[in-house]
Amino acid sequence: MRPLDTADVEASRRLGWEAFGFPSTPVDEAPESFPPGMRLFGAFDSHGVLAARMADRDYDSYFGGSTVPTCGIAGVTTAAEHRGVGLLTPLFRETLRAARTRGAAISTLFPTAPRIYRRFGYEIVGDYVSVEVPTASLAAVPAEGRLRVRRAGPADYDEVRRVYAEWAVAQNGPLTRSGASFTATADDFIGSFSGVTLAVDEQDHVHGYASWSRGRGYGETARIDVADLIATSMEAWRALVAVLGSFASVATTTRLDTSGPDLLRLLLPSASWQVVDDSPYMLRLLDLPLAFGGRGFAPGIEAQLRFELRDEFLDELSGSWLLEISGGTARCSRSDVPDGVGPVFEGRGLSLMYAGAQSAANLRMAGLMGGEATDDRSWDNAFGGRQFHIRDYF
Repeated sequence: MRPLDTADVEASRRLGWEAFGFPSTPVDEAPESFPPGMRLFGAFDSHGVLAARMADRDYDSYFGGSTVPTCGIAGVTTAAEHRGVGLLTPLFRETLRAARTRGAAISTLFPTAPRIYRRFGYEIVGDYVSVEVPTASLAAVPAEGRLRVRRAGPADYDEVRRVYAEWAVAQNGPLTRSGASFTATADDFIGSFSGVTLAVDEQDHVHGYASWSRGRGYGETARIDVADLIATSMEAWRALVAVLGSFASVATTTRLDTSGPDLLRLLLPSASWQVVDDSPYMLRLLDLPLAFGGRGFAPGIEAQLRFELRDEFLDELSGSWLLEISGGTARCSRSDVPDGVGPVFEGRGLSLMYAGAQSAANLRMAGLMGGEATDDRSWDNAFGGRQFHIRDYF
């Protein structure tokens, strides 16, 4: 087991093709290095051949209004001849401990098979989905209010990023879209879509945007693909939805990438909302003091919560802990807790509580939380209240 370097780029690329499919068009030149913000780790056989690999992607995620350093696991691949011999266990241990050393507090991933990753302490906390709605239903939503719409250009990129951040900071889970792993320029962003439409006020201040691609043809098989429909007011949502609905006569379907309870459904006159692709999103904790100390909490919550953790994979996290919440922040530290004081979390259960994805009652029902139930309402109050969203697939 070791980190991959530039000499391993081609072997890593070919192993990825083997697992996820060769590109649709030939790739003539191999990249000279791995993408920015990506650290890869590999398992090699006795002949020095790359047998398995995975990537740690350097992200930050919003939780409770604060940013939490995140290890995004991607590209998990094992060569066909080495499957079933247990390479992922030491490879995950090596990768996650290295991620914690670099400062990551949590780790997330999109699984192809969730059962594989549960033994490493991950659990599903949300879903990234693509949904299809009749474009005519968007056309039925009236644009109301003082906002107007216009096409974005490269000069608007910072405003688009600001709107996304303003929306994302109010949720749990979204990536910040800043830092080492997000290197797109304004021209890259604008050039990726047929159009980026802005909802702006009289002072040209941006209140929302939709990034969309027109696709080919027209009629019953034509479709509008919307990568982002993000706004900071319902007035902006209405203005942007009206623009997308204007394609109803030439594209009968609109496909939208989204997550969680999307506010768009509050505007649609029909119940048509067909999920056509669903990617579960899993999370586990890597560093409890950093994970709890880095996220935010509602200012009115004051609590001292003692608990025990039984981590299924990272034994060094197991033991007794004290979580102190006050003034919108928290401190988590080791504690000598007498037996029977406070709840006992499985690692996956604490991850679900951290994300606000399940209540204490549901965790107890699932067998992921046991012990004393006196503070269950305090746990729910501390970690509930925000919707979970993820709007970037990696």
